[in-house]
Amino acid sequence: MHLKSLIMASVACVSMPLLAQAAPPAKPSAVAPKPAFDKADAEAAVTELATALEESFVFPDAGKKYAAMLRANLASGAYASFADAPAFADKVTRDLQAVHKDGHLRLQVMPAEQRGQAQAPNGGPPTANDVTKAGWLAPGVAYIDFDGFPGNEATLAEVRKFLDTHKDAKHLIIDARHNGGGGLAEMNLIFEQIFTKPTTLVTMDIRQAVEEKHGTPFDPNDPLMRKVSGPATIVRREHVAVPAAKQSELRDAKVYLLTSKKTFSAAEHLSLALKRTKRATLIGEATGGGAHFGGMGPMGKGYAAFVPVGRTFDPDTGQSWEGTGVAPDVAVPADKALDEALKLAGVQGGAQAALGSLK
Repeated sequence: MHLKSLIMASVACVSMPLLAQAAPPAKPSAVAPKPAFDKADAEAAVTELATALEESFVFPDAGKKYAAMLRANLASGAYASFADAPAFADKVTRDLQAVHKDGHLRLQVMPAEQRGQAQAPNGGPPTANDVTKAGWLAPGVAYIDFDGFPGNEATLAEVRKFLDTHKDAKHLIIDARHNGGGGLAEMNLIFEQIFTKPTTLVTMDIRQAVEEKHGTPFDPNDPLMRKVSGPATIVRREHVAVPAAKQSELRDAKVYLLTSKKTFSAAEHLSLALKRTKRATLIGEATGGGAHFGGMGPMGKGYAAFVPVGRTFDPDTGQSWEGTGVAPDVAVPADKALDEALKLAGVQGGAQAALGSLK
């Protein structure tokens, strides 16, 4: 596995994917056979994964435990025979989670047609526009709905257009209820319009050994990723919001963030950033619980794994949302979150009517 490519591709400067999420495994069709299990390739995948976790996993002790377990299972023949490749990948993933639970870490089968091709962090096409809906729900009430934060120009252009078109909104509703994660670029465009002064959002740690071996994945001149002192084995940075030189009326808008258990990874980064700074009211359910960032890399010829090399956490408490999620300020079922946000914004009629008249 080329770990440098993995890290540099998925943990990059703010304009690139940073809080990458493992792409969901491909769902085989009803008629297509599952990929066959190949013992030699499986052994190669386990060997490479053990090395990657030992060298780079966000928590060194856990990384060593993962590696020891994988090597012991390999030596005992536990990975010698499976009905198909997905069954093997599922078994390795269960073994990893039994050692130390991590919301991102898993081994998956890489579909033949995707091998060697770039993917967005949330598993979608790298050029797709992940803004699914945007517009006015009511006079003064702007709404934007994201599937993910791929950091590509198609999505960024849509976000810029939305912020300009709705610059005089009194209420801003950000829908992240089905947002699978990605990077920071989209949220940074929003932050520069809704914060009125430089503000520390969250803290991000990455293993020093990863940076020493593969180089820093961050732009050292990026004012939004400020390097600060941290533990001896960790490189620590603060993600900050810096207001745009020319701000719109959104700086004074009431902001509502809609969340669910499907809100994951970078969307949870957004959730914690807005909650701890009190810049938005979170409405819905606790988020999915994946606070570690890293990148997807090939393991053997037919597999891929997401290797978490860093974590994001609240600088006030030192706690992340790994395994627990970010709790909402207003707890309601996810499918009622937009209704609640509209009520707080003073809009009558509910979500269905508002979405039906989206302009």
